[in-house]
Amino acid sequence: MKTELWFIGKTSQDYVEEGVAIYKNRLKHYLSFNIEIIPALKKTKNLSFDEIKNKEGEVILKRLNAGDYLILLDEKGKEFTSREFAGYMEKLLGQSRQRVVFLIGGAYGFSSKVYERADTKIALSKMTFSHQMVRLFFTEQLYRAMTILKNEPYHH
Repeated sequence: MKTELWFIGKTSQDYVEEGVAIYKNRLKHYLSFNIEIIPALKKTKNLSFDEIKNKEGEVILKRLNAGDYLILLDEKGKEFTSREFAGYMEKLLGQSRQRVVFLIGGAYGFSSKVYERADTKIALSKMTFSHQMVRLFFTEQLYRAMTILKNEPYHH
């Protein structure tokens, strides 16, 4: 099974990009993991937040395959401890899915059509984080989950 993290726009903070790269490199020892950067929309100055979300949603939905399992990283999603998330990943990895896509929305969130297409939602915390920081926090937690499943010392 392929596991992917999708997000909109390049990372503007070098330290976030460096951290994500570290965990992406570490994750390749545990699972097929890729990061997909969806280009940020151009010429959005005259668009409303809803219009931006809808246009981003159209791009996202075009990239998804029919059999993809889509998980939104969303503040209204299910919360896990790190060990619970490891168990969740273990169940996902045991299923015969071709690809699981974790999706971080843009600055204004997800369109209603993306919510409709999603299979589930996960929240990283009750706190609000920038969509830039969520990239780093999620890749670290995915790596932590893999070390928990392998009984490796990182998570202690």
